[in-house]
Amino acid sequence: MEGTVFTPCLEGMKHVKSEQGEMLTKPFLDLCKTLFPVIDKFGAAMTIVKADIGGNISRLEKNYLSDPDKYKYLYTIVQGEIESETAKGSSSCTNGLLWLTRAMDFVVELCRNLVAHQDWSMSQACGDSYQKTLKKWHGWLASSTSSMGLKLAPDRKKFVEVTAGSGDIYADMERFYSEFGPFLQENHKFLASVGMDDMEAS
Repeated sequence: MEGTVFTPCLEGMKHVKSEQGEMLTKPFLDLCKTLFPVIDKFGAAMTIVKADIGGNISRLEKNYLSDPDKYKYLYTIVQGEIESETAKGSSSCTNGLLWLTRAMDFVVELCRNLVAHQDWSMSQACGDSYQKTLKKWHGWLASSTSSMGLKLAPDRKKFVEVTAGSGDIYADMERFYSEFGPFLQENHKFLASVGMDDMEAS
C-alpha cells in the first residue's frame, strides 16, 4: 500500500470546498467514502457504524443525483427540506447529514485518542470516543448495542500494522483529525443555525 490507509482521504480533503469556501456535496460524500477502508480495519467493532455511514451517504447521494446542479452545495439539500417542512423526518437528508456527521465525529475522536494516548488499548480508545460523541444521541438500545460492538475492537498493534502501509500512520491520523474535524464542525454549525443539530435517535 502506497502511503497509509488515510492517504486517499487526505488527498480528498483538498477538493471538498468550492473556491468561495462552500461545502460541495459530491466531494464531501466521496471523502466520507474514502474512510470505509479505515473503518474496515476496525473489524466487527465498527459493523454498525459502517452500515449507518453507508446508509446516510446513499440517502444524500440519491438526492444529489436527482439534480446535481441544484444540489451542488451540501447545505442546499437541507435548506430545501426546511422549506418543504420535511427536514425533521427520520428518513430526511437533513437527518442523514446529521448522523453522518456524528458518526464521522466518532471516527475523528477515535483517531485523536489513538494519537494522544498511545498506551491505551483499542477498546479503551473506542469506548472513550463513543462516550464523547455518539452516546448522548443514542437511545438505550442503540447505546447498549454499540457498547457491546466496540468491545470487539482489534488489537491496537495489529491495527497499526494493517493501516500503516509505507507511511507514518500516526502522522497521517493527526493530519486527518486536524483537517477533517473542522469540516464536521462546519456541518454542526450550519445544522444548529437551522435548529437541526440536536435531534436524537428515534
